[in-house]
Amino acid sequence: MTQSTQVVILADHSALLAIPAFAPAIVVVAVVVWVARRDRRLAAEEDAEDDRTHSGSTGFTDEDGPS
Repeated sequence: MTQSTQVVILADHSALLAIPAFAPAIVVVAVVVWVARRDRRLAAEEDAEDDRTHSGSTGFTDEDGPS
């Protein structure tokens, strides 16, 4: 007579144990991406503002030369 033993794995805890290792890395990546996007947005707004303030201004007051 042979007995059949079946093993049913209900949960794999290795994923739960890996969360503390990867969570700080994910947070760091998220902060870096957020800062980079914010800096690019601010730079684009500054460029647009500079374009608006300097549009039409050539730096010359008359035809003789710069002011």
